Amino acid sequence: MTLLDRPAVATSPYRWTVRVVVQLAVLSVAAYVYAVAEMAPIGAMPAIASDLHVGEARVGMLTAAYAFISIVATVPLVRWTARWPKRRVLVLTLTCLIVAQALSVLAPGLVWLAASRVLCAVTHGLMWSIIVPIGARLVPATHTGRATTAVYVGSAAALTVGNPLTNSMSQVWGWRPTVAVMAVAAGAITLLARAVLPAVAVSSADAAPTATRNPLPYSNVRLLTVCALTLIGVTAHFVSYTFIVPIIRDIVGIGGAKESWLLVAYGIAGLVTLALLVPAMDQRLRAAVAGSLGILCLAFWMLSAMSTFGADPAGTVLGVGAIIVWGASAAVLPPMLQSAAIRTSPDQAEHASALYVTAFQVGILSGSAAGGLVYEHIGATAVLATTAVLFAAMLVGVRARGDAFGLAPTAPAILQTPQAVSTSTTSRPATPSRTTAEPLASSRSSVMNA
Repeated sequence: MTLLDRPAVATSPYRWTVRVVVQLAVLSVAAYVYAVAEMAPIGAMPAIASDLHVGEARVGMLTAAYAFISIVATVPLVRWTARWPKRRVLVLTLTCLIVAQALSVLAPGLVWLAASRVLCAVTHGLMWSIIVPIGARLVPATHTGRATTAVYVGSAAALTVGNPLTNSMSQVWGWRPTVAVMAVAAGAITLLARAVLPAVAVSSADAAPTATRNPLPYSNVRLLTVCALTLIGVTAHFVSYTFIVPIIRDIVGIGGAKESWLLVAYGIAGLVTLALLVPAMDQRLRAAVAGSLGILCLAFWMLSAMSTFGADPAGTVLGVGAIIVWGASAAVLPPMLQSAAIRTSPDQAEHASALYVTAFQVGILSGSAAGGLVYEHIGATAVLATTAVLFAAMLVGVRARGDAFGLAPTAPAILQTPQAVSTSTTSRPATPSRTTAEPLASSRSSVMNA
C-alpha cells in the first residue's frame, strides 16, 4: 500500500457512525482529564495555599511555570515524534500525566508540587498538537470543524464539571485526594485510548525522506498571524481566569457553595455556545471569532466597572451575567483559532497545531504571570481592565487581518483518509461509497501499529 497526497473527497452526504462518535468521545475525555489537571491549581487554589502555607498568588504561578515548560518542549517533541503512530504518542502523553499526578499527591511543599508537574507539562503541548488532527482525520474535510469542536468539548467540560468539582472536592476532601482521583481517571482514559483509537498512520508529508519533505510551515504569514492573535487573546483570558475564584468572591460578591455553582454556570454556558456555533466553525469562522471577542470586551468592561464602583444586589446579578457571558464566549475561541491555524497549513496540520499550541502556552504563561503581578501589587480592578484592553486589541487584529480566518476547509493528506493503492491481490480496493471518515477500512496495511 502507498499513500497518495490528494485522495478523492467523497461527495455523498456524510453519516456519523457509532465507531467515530465513540472515538471522538475518547479524545474529548482525554482532553478533559488533561485540562482538569492543568487547571487544578486554579480550582484548588485556596486549599493548596492553606495546606502548603503560601499565598494564592504563588499558587497561581504554578500555571505560569507549567505553561513555560510546555512552550519550550512542544515544537521539538512534535518534530521528534512526527514519524510515530499518533495513538502511541497520545498514550505516551497520558502516561506522563498519570505519573505527574501521582507525584503531586506526595508533594510536601510548593517546590515539589511544581517539580512534579514538569512531566505532564512537557507533553501537554504535544498532546494538544496531535489530538485535534487525530479527531479531524476521523471525518471528511467538510466536518473537520465539527470534529475539532467535539474534541474541545472535553476542554469546555473541564470548566463546567472539572474546575468546579476540583474546587468543591478540595474544600471537602483536601486537594491531595482530589489530585489522586485525577491520576486514576487518567489511567482509565489511557486504557480506553489504547483500545478504541485507530493506530493513525504517519502522514505522507512526514513519511517522506528528509531531503524531499516540504518546508515546515513556521514562516507561513497567515499561520503566524493566527498565532500572534492567539497569544494576545489567551494572555487576556488568563490574566483574569487565573484568579477567577477571587474575582467571583471579591468582585461579584459570591462565595461558598454558590461560588462553585457559578463556576458550573460558567462552563455550561461554554458548552451551549460550542453547540450553537458548530456550523460557524466550518462556514463563518471570521465572524464567529469577531463576535465572541466583542462580547468578551463588553463583559470585562462591566466587571471592571463593578470592581471600581462596588456592587449592590442588582450589580451582583449583572456580575453573575458577566461571568456567564465570559464563559460562553471564551470557550469557543480555542477550537475556532486552532481550526484557523490548521486551515493555513492543511498538509502539515500537526506542525501548524504545534505552533498554535506554543502560542497558546505563551499566552497562558504571560497571562498568569502578569495577572499574578497585577493582582498582588495593584488588585483585581487592574486585572479585569487589563483583560478588557487585550481582548479589544485582539478584536482590532482580527478585523484588520481577517484573511487569516477566511480560508475554506480543505482535504489535506494528514486530515483525510489516504487512498489505498493495492499492490497485492489480497488487498481490498477502495470503493466509491467509502468516505474519508473511515481511514482504517481503506488503509489498514499502511498503518504503523502502536
